[in-house]
Amino acid sequence: MSRIYLDHAATTPVAPEVVEAMLPYLSGAFGNTSSIHSFGQEARGAVEKAREHIASFIGARPEEIVFTGSGTESDNFVIKGAAHALKDKGNHIITSAVEHHAVLETCRFLEEQNFRVTYLPVDEYGLVDPNDVEKAVTDKTILISVMHANNEIGTIEPIAEIGAIARSRGIYFHTDAVQTFGHIPVDVGEMNVDFLSASAHKLCGPKGVGMAYIRRGTRMTPLLHGGDQEKRLRASTLNVPGIIGFGRAVEIAKSEMDSEMQRLTSLRDRLISTLLSSIGNSRLNGHPVKRLPNNANISIAFAEGEGMLLSLDMEGIAVSTGSACTSSSLEPSHVLTAIGLSHELAHGSLRFTLGRTTTSAEIDRLIEVLPGIVERLRDTSPLGRKG
Repeated sequence: MSRIYLDHAATTPVAPEVVEAMLPYLSGAFGNTSSIHSFGQEARGAVEKAREHIASFIGARPEEIVFTGSGTESDNFVIKGAAHALKDKGNHIITSAVEHHAVLETCRFLEEQNFRVTYLPVDEYGLVDPNDVEKAVTDKTILISVMHANNEIGTIEPIAEIGAIARSRGIYFHTDAVQTFGHIPVDVGEMNVDFLSASAHKLCGPKGVGMAYIRRGTRMTPLLHGGDQEKRLRASTLNVPGIIGFGRAVEIAKSEMDSEMQRLTSLRDRLISTLLSSIGNSRLNGHPVKRLPNNANISIAFAEGEGMLLSLDMEGIAVSTGSACTSSSLEPSHVLTAIGLSHELAHGSLRFTLGRTTTSAEIDRLIEVLPGIVERLRDTSPLGRKG
């Protein structure tokens, strides 16, 4: 049985071209970029080339790119760094109720350090209202953080409008672009952002490497202290092979983005329309139009998400469920409850995220298998008999 992977929002397979680019830096060109001898300078030159590719991709300067170990580290780095650097100016942060836990937990940590955080609500589609952002601003507001697109339901937020509000008030603005970087256009100038987070493994790059865009001239406190790497903003020996892979993944994304957006949008729309028409008591979560090209999040009443996920896995199809953010949690997704879903419906949600390797035949297979799984689960479940 061939396996089908439809969980690209969680991670992506490393592209063969990326592996090929990384291999020399795992053996022959293994130098430490901080070393002044030829081994170190060879590695440093390759890292700086990757930095240039990534900066150009988002309309930034190379010196505004700081390499990190992950998107989570980038979120922590930027939010904590800006907050502590500006605590003489104010202690108020604005974010949304549907952010990734890397942002939410960082904000909750700062609340324990006498910072005040406003968690903005979203509408039924998961959209933040820029007017709510403006109303939440006070004379103590120092940072606004709103994600570019939601990792669960795919809704794309009005980042440029929110950024314009922040800029007009002299407030730093951060966006978590982990789900959008490499998949839809990202331009830091057009988006009016001061900080941006991204991660290589979401665009067919390696795990263990991310980046933070930090606009030149912004005030920041380092998250890690030690050596003088990354302009003393992020001490640590650089992950040279990972960074090289990140840069190569960006090159591929740049060349394929337009065609992939069209291809994945077509597959996504067919998947959504067919599942909603073939499975009764189902609904799409997230905005119907302002959503990531590869994301389809569907709630199915009277069927439990984990049961559907495990049944699909037995058919060789990997998806994710919206019922919990971690496998150890019994709580429903904070994103799905924020858009108004009941706990029962949130627990019956599945997220399908397509990628570079997804084919039309794979979508056909999912469409063929899932309705029967839902019918069987409804027939044997108290939820199904209830419905």
